Amino acid sequence: MSPEIIYENENVLVLNKPAGLVVHGDGKTKEETLCDWILENYPEMENVGEPMDINGEIIKRPGVVHRLDKETSGVIILAKNQETFYFLKEQFQERLAKKVYNTVVWGNIKNDEGVIDAPIGRHSKDFRQWSATRGARGQMREAVTEYKVLARFEDEGEKFVFLEVRPKTGRTHQIRVHMKYLNNPIVGDKLYAENRPYVLGFERVALHARSLTIEIPEEGVKTFEASYPEDFMELLAKL
Repeated sequence: MSPEIIYENENVLVLNKPAGLVVHGDGKTKEETLCDWILENYPEMENVGEPMDINGEIIKRPGVVHRLDKETSGVIILAKNQETFYFLKEQFQERLAKKVYNTVVWGNIKNDEGVIDAPIGRHSKDFRQWSATRGARGQMREAVTEYKVLARFEDEGEKFVFLEVRPKTGRTHQIRVHMKYLNNPIVGDKLYAENRPYVLGFERVALHARSLTIEIPEEGVKTFEASYPEDFMELLAKL
């Protein structure tokens, strides 16, 4: 479950996170995390960033500026010092960091490209889920996602679409929620496509953070790209 190092200098560490590796603990489970790997390999980063206090337990998040869901693979950037942490954090807060994902969804999307502008709130019944539909609870927060169809195909009588997705906001589960909002849930997503089987060789949410464009100290704007994991490679070989 070790990540691949994409890029590294004195200020940042850019990794390709494997699917199945959670970024940081939640105070409930003791599974290995990306933060554990960072502390083991970069102990000098221990106090960089902002720790979380969960019911009195302090969860250290060394260098973590943004996160990926456990089952999402792909590029993640970490700060090696506090000055860089604030420098990167501001870009995510101001929506200056540009993120590109690839995903595979069920069904057929009418348009070859489009923008999903649908605020997200808490699901009315399932506390684990978020929702962009009427009836969502709590504050509805702005959420915007651009998408572009890269391929349409069929497998065993079912239709699927391979997409490039660009979230313009950074809400929890945003891409997953917006795909369900379109009635095109992501393949392998047991939370938002709970009644659908695993298909196409994916035994996890078929979502990969392909690239991140962001300014880093002293080097300007750079684009970092994460190579596809095996499940995506096997799919792409068939398209």
